[in-house]
Amino acid sequence: MPTTRKWLGSAVRGLRSFAYGGAGERPRIGLALGGGFARGIAHIGVLRVFEEEGIPIDCLAGTSVGALIGAAYASGATLDDMERQGSETRFRDFGRWTLSRMGMASNERLEDFLRKFTTARYFEELKLPFAIVATDIVRGESVYFTTGEIGIALRASCAYPGLFLPVEYRGRSLVDGFLTDAVPTRAVRALGANIAIGIYLEPGELKDKPRNTIEVIGRAFSIIQETQDPPWRHAADVVIEPDVHDVLWDGFVETPRLIAAGAAATRAALPKIRAAIARHIPPPSSDSEPVRTR
Repeated sequence: MPTTRKWLGSAVRGLRSFAYGGAGERPRIGLALGGGFARGIAHIGVLRVFEEEGIPIDCLAGTSVGALIGAAYASGATLDDMERQGSETRFRDFGRWTLSRMGMASNERLEDFLRKFTTARYFEELKLPFAIVATDIVRGESVYFTTGEIGIALRASCAYPGLFLPVEYRGRSLVDGFLTDAVPTRAVRALGANIAIGIYLEPGELKDKPRNTIEVIGRAFSIIQETQDPPWRHAADVVIEPDVHDVLWDGFVETPRLIAAGAAATRAALPKIRAAIARHIPPPSSDSEPVRTR
């Protein structure tokens, strides 16, 4: 029975893939994974629905935790492994407290953390085109990484201002990509996506007064984001918004609920996703002569 069920599942996925056409017959679909610390685990639920529905993903871009999830997925890591690791993650896995005028912690451990998902060190080793977005804190502009070492790009994209130290790279001081591209839809466009699907993780909502400096900074950035009309929304064909607003930045123990929220929001967005794909598929051409009537 398990073998039969597995065969049927493969057959259904094959039919769905056929329905969306081959790579040369359909639009390129890009997923833009937004930032949100622990809330980023919801991306796993989004990706799972795409797999179950046989909707192809041609390229990915990630900001902050979206960069970590995207790098793992683009390297071929399974969603089950990602879910297991999400449940086990703690701050010490990617951060180390330190004393500095520029931040309270270093995220150098992120490079080792990434190796729990993949042995790939360079973008060129990934199985899907992938971009990581960071922000140049001096120039106030986005920096897109698509080649070279993944680790340094990941650290830059996750360098949350005030918490993590900026990452120095080729004369630039880089911090979290959410400042300029909270959801990197423009990055997947740059990778050649005809359809950009953004996953936005609403900032965590405090029920009481902030407990610490991190929550003060986080809430301040959240308020700024909520009052803006960000350019990334205009570059998106579809925006998926999992209901994760009540999960705080370190809520990794909420992994099952976060994944479920990502899946539920994606299933709710399926009609819009399919409509966007249909709009970009050209009508079938006919080589026959039109029928003439008298």
